[in-house]
Amino acid sequence: MGQIVSFKRPDGKSASGYLAEPKAGTGAPGMVVIQEWWGLNDQIKGVADKLAAAGYRALVPDLYRGKVTVDGKEAEHLMTGLDFGDAAGQDVRGAVQYLKGKSAKVGVTGFCMGGALTILSAVNVPEADAAVCWYGYPPLEYVDASKIKAPLLGHFATRDQAFPIGKVDELEKKLRAANVKFEFHRYDAKHAFANETADEKKLDMLEYNPKAAELAWKRTMDFLAKTLK
Repeated sequence: MGQIVSFKRPDGKSASGYLAEPKAGTGAPGMVVIQEWWGLNDQIKGVADKLAAAGYRALVPDLYRGKVTVDGKEAEHLMTGLDFGDAAGQDVRGAVQYLKGKSAKVGVTGFCMGGALTILSAVNVPEADAAVCWYGYPPLEYVDASKIKAPLLGHFATRDQAFPIGKVDELEKKLRAANVKFEFHRYDAKHAFANETADEKKLDMLEYNPKAAELAWKRTMDFLAKTLK
């Protein structure tokens, strides 16, 4: 359904990503989709395809520059080597700007590591019109909530070992203090509950939960229809 495209970052460097276009064509609203720590794999391309089927132009920037893994240790190594500030402020911002060339409104969404980068993008990408975070957040000292102008939707798992739910309460306090428009939902689930391939990874902390995934997707569709269309 999609194709690999290249786009310019604000610093002038080139980046690439997977772009899925909807039937509605190029004037449709856009969504930048941020990968999990596994890389730009078929599963995250599938998320972009699903957004395209729902009427959005979806672009997944290739943050690892071609590297993809199914191994937890290697994924952790790749994530540790990623400059999060550069990924959010350059790759994701460049992807948002690229979509804004033809789309009036563009949102950002991401899962796991991409969820953390979604929050950072809400801070560092002023062109973003909405943000949807799935079970991830950055160290809270990097979240300058006063800079967040776009409405934010968050999906978090109460049994998340990677991103403990207690920190979500702290994040909410920061957002409230800065009068950020946000809506957070908690699901009785484990990390990566919306990733249909989670169980294949054979990691105790991951578990696909189709019911939670379906509810979170419906809430996301309602939120995007309100904020981007």
